[in-house]
Amino acid sequence: MGRLLAIDYGRKRCGIAATDTLQIVPGGLCTVPTHQLEAWLHTYLAQETVSKVIIGYPKQADGRESESMTYIRPFVNRFRKLFPSCPLELYDERYTSCMAHQAILQSGIGKQRRREDKGLVDEVSAVILLQSYMEARDMQSGCL
Repeated sequence: MGRLLAIDYGRKRCGIAATDTLQIVPGGLCTVPTHQLEAWLHTYLAQETVSKVIIGYPKQADGRESESMTYIRPFVNRFRKLFPSCPLELYDERYTSCMAHQAILQSGIGKQRRREDKGLVDEVSAVILLQSYMEARDMQSGCL
């Protein structure tokens, strides 16, 4: 079994999270500048066994696609061409950034570090996205 890899795709940077090889525990990996994401993925996917990549699917509160899909969809299409053997799934990411901000505030991370580490929210958002995906998957399979 390979890892699950989650990407919180943004215009400037992408938060990345992955599970362990048994797909039990999600954790943050890093934040990658968006223009370097494809190169990062080439390296990571060559080194690690990945069962599926989950990309945040931004939706509005009413369920319609967010305008962010205008720059995410081209990346998804490129990913499918570059890595045809790696399954990819879009997963609803509504409120993950808000939840990430709350988690960071509650963790006690100081104001100075929050200001300096702009990618922290992106990475935590990717972890929340991955955790949410895993919980939904486990509920569907009756594992909870």
